[in-house]
Parts: sequence; C-alpha cells; structure tokens
Amino acid sequence: MSGAASPASPLSIGSLTQLALSLAAIVALILALSWLLKRLRMTPAGGRGALCVIDQVAVGPRERIVLVQAGDSQLLVGVGANGVTDLKPLAAPVVAGERAGARAPALDPAAFAARLREFMKREGGP
Repeated sequence: MSGAASPASPLSIGSLTQLALSLAAIVALILALSWLLKRLRMTPAGGRGALCVIDQVAVGPRERIVLVQAGDSQLLVGVGANGVTDLKPLAAPVVAGERAGARAPALDPAAFAARLREFMKREGGP
C-alpha cells in the first residue's frame, strides 16, 4: 500500500472557485482604480490643438470653474449639471507662475541635498 495521495485535478471545484475569485478581485481592482483616477481628476486633460484646459477647481460636488485657452485668449467658464456657463473672458492671459495661490516652486535637487546634509549633521547623523 502506497499511502501517496493523488495530485488534485486542475479542474476541481476548489481550483475553479479560486480562479473565479482571483479574476473578480482583479476586475474589482481595475474598476476601483479607474473610479479613483476619475474622482481625483488625474485623467489627462484634452488640449493638443487650439483649445485646451489650463486649470480647473471644484466648487461643489458636480460644479467646477475651468480656465480654458482658446487660441490666444483665455476665458473662465463654469461647468455644472446645467451645462457650461461663460463667466468671464480674461483681458491678460494667466501664466502658471503668476497665479494667486500658486503652489510654492519645487526645491532644486542640489539645494535639497545640501539642506538634508546640514540637517543630518545637526541631528548627530554620520
């Protein structure tokens, strides 16, 4: 009597259940990531031609204000459940660095490395 168990069949109920659950988990992960990217508005904005979205800000759950570049002019439009509303054409174009409330510029990598070395020396680092 050999006591060795025969290998499980690849088409057994357990392996098919595991396969179905794995596929369902992968599909759920893809759907969740696409919803998250849409919610965070990380999808690439259109704008390769004469018309492009420069910036946008959410002012409500379904409303936002969008700065649109059309040729050489820029205009502010409101986008909501009722459609698109022209808010104001801008006399002077907005440049990314000149915006009010613009983010602070990123540190230069060399300056960051120097600051990190200085901090490590001060805190008793190597």
